[in-house]
Amino acid sequence: MTAEALRALHVPGKPLVLPNAWDADTARLVEAAGFPVVATSSAAVAAALGRPDGEGASVAEMFGAAERIVQAVSVPVTVDAESGYGLPPAEVATRLLALGVAGCNFEDTDHGKGGRRPLDEQAERIAELRRAAGDALVINARVDVFLGAEDEKAVLAEAVDRGRAYLAAGADCVYPILVRSPEILAEFVRTVGGPVNATPLPGGPGLAALAELGVARISLGTGLWRHLRGLLENVLGGIAEGTLPY
Repeated sequence: MTAEALRALHVPGKPLVLPNAWDADTARLVEAAGFPVVATSSAAVAAALGRPDGEGASVAEMFGAAERIVQAVSVPVTVDAESGYGLPPAEVATRLLALGVAGCNFEDTDHGKGGRRPLDEQAERIAELRRAAGDALVINARVDVFLGAEDEKAVLAEAVDRGRAYLAAGADCVYPILVRSPEILAEFVRTVGGPVNATPLPGGPGLAALAELGVARISLGTGLWRHLRGLLENVLGGIAEGTLPY
C-alpha cells in the first residue's frame, strides 16, 4: 500500500484504527490480526530500547527499530518520529522514505528546549517535511496543547489554530493528543477543517464513540503496551510467589 492508499483510509466517522507496535514481533501480530497498517509508539519503542520517552533514544536507535518493523511486515508502516530528533525536517523525510515508511507522526514539542514550538515555526517545519517528501509520506501533525492542560476549553482555540495551520502547511491529519473531554474533541473536529486523530483514554470515549465524534484515525498510542506490560507484571509477581501462569 502506498502513502496515497494510507491517506485514503483516514475517513471521518469511519476511522483507521491503529494498535501501536514497538518491535518486529508486535508489528507482525498487528498485521496478523488483519489491521491494514502498523503504527509505532515512540514511548514504547524507547522503553523496549531501555531509553526514556521524549527523544531519550538516539535517532539511530529509533530509526533502526523502525527499519526492523518495516522489514517484518507487508503492510504500510507509519512511524512516530517525535519531533525529529534534532534533524532538519527534510532529512527526517528523506531518512524515513529510505526505510520504506509510508507515514509519520510529527509533534510540536521541542524536546531540546522544553515546551511547544511557536505555531509559525512548527508550520514551517511541517511545510519543509512536506516539500521533501512530496506525496510519499502521510504526515500526522501532533498538537500538544492539551498535554497537562488543567482547563481544556481554555486551550481549545490555540489547538484549533495550530491544527488549521498544520493542515495548511501540508499535514494530512492533526492529532490533539490526550484531549479527554468528548465535547472539546467534538468541537476540535468540527472546527479544525481536516482529518483528526484521537486516542481512546481510560474513562473516555471508546472506539465506537470516537467514530461518532467524527475522528478519521484512532491511535492506541502507549495504551496497548501499558496494558500488556501490566499483565506481565502481574504474571511475574505470581511466578515470584511460586505460581506459573501455564
